[in-house]
Amino acid sequence: MLTWDEICADPALQDLPYKIETNQYGQIVMSPAKGWHSERQYLIISELSRRLPDGKPLPEAPVATAGGVKVADVGWFSSERLAPIRRQSAYSIAPEICVEVLSESHSAAELSEKAALYFATGAEEFWSCDDMGGMTFYLKANPGLAAAASRRCPEFPAKLDLD
Repeated sequence: MLTWDEICADPALQDLPYKIETNQYGQIVMSPAKGWHSERQYLIISELSRRLPDGKPLPEAPVATAGGVKVADVGWFSSERLAPIRRQSAYSIAPEICVEVLSESHSAAELSEKAALYFATGAEEFWSCDDMGGMTFYLKANPGLAAAASRRCPEFPAKLDLD
């Protein structure tokens, strides 16, 4: 079993067209990268940058959770939260907002588990973005029920403009 630092340093794993995470057993889990997925990440990062200038939206934010290292497609950190952990290869504290861009391989159970792991590691909100750009917001206070809007960024659009 490799540590996250060893995985990041392994030359055989560099430049793969896959998102790499680990599961609760330390095993590597890979998902193929897709262009439309990157576009949605860009749109989410752009909206967060414009609407929440007091922090940083980061692509592919690795979070060390009890279930292994999970990589949020987009993680938004306040400046205060990011400052003490910015040099960590896998963040010991989750971003305040963790976003997953959904693909056909995501199951509802997987999403629910990921949200629970992010919430347990300090996330305040978990968002998902579907293939049509529709956003769903979940808050730590009531993680099983979709919220009408984000509490941290209430102006964030319910649907991304994909045109």
